[in-house]
Amino acid sequence: MDYERLTTAYWQSQLDRLRRVLDVIGERPVAAVPGRVIPEPDELALGTGRQLNAAVLFTDISRFSARPSGTGNEQQLLLNVLNLYFSEMIRVCEEYGGTVEKNTGDGLMAYFEDNSGDPPETGCKRAVAAALSMLYVTNNAINPVLVNSNSQPIEFRVGIDYGLVTIAQLGAARRFGGLVAIGSTANIASKMLDETAPGEIFIGEEVYKNLPVTWKQYSQLAKYETGWVYISTGLHYSFYKYTGRWKGPL
Repeated sequence: MDYERLTTAYWQSQLDRLRRVLDVIGERPVAAVPGRVIPEPDELALGTGRQLNAAVLFTDISRFSARPSGTGNEQQLLLNVLNLYFSEMIRVCEEYGGTVEKNTGDGLMAYFEDNSGDPPETGCKRAVAAALSMLYVTNNAINPVLVNSNSQPIEFRVGIDYGLVTIAQLGAARRFGGLVAIGSTANIASKMLDETAPGEIFIGEEVYKNLPVTWKQYSQLAKYETGWVYISTGLHYSFYKYTGRWKGPL
């Protein structure tokens, strides 16, 4: 994986994968069927976990709740759109060495631990590079398909923070299990989306500090007093808007 640019080979592989996903979606029968009751959830139990430094990335689709979803046909269309979008976003995160923790309905969360990926690289650089590819793929591959299908294009926003997190196994025995990232880093990345407009990438101060010097030039101070502070110093923890974008495959 090249973290400095969007390569032609990688972009072509994304286009090929997108076509395969579209073919699969087109061949599927109606995926949503009427149900009777919502199952009762079991009590969750906290299992094993480990602590590590990682960049945590949150995304959500802008104005998702305003999309028509009242009729069965509208819900089926929305299901197809989400299937197309998330199948690609998850794969992009994974290809940049990220671990997708969960899908939140209109968003997802992934973490990028340090010294992982192929080749190994810092979590902050890989998370920002993944966000750049996610935006490029959505704008230049997914949205043209949606527009040609008379569907609304997708806009989403990204928040990324970096720090110590505990990655734990959470679930009910033999029924449900999943990874969850616990810590203020994940909380900040999530809350950061409240400050972020559609199509924007916001990063926390620790992400900014850990980016290469040549990448920092694309970071603009967005909010100085965020309500978060460094415990050790009491200084404000600031948010930055990352303005760099992939220009195209190279």
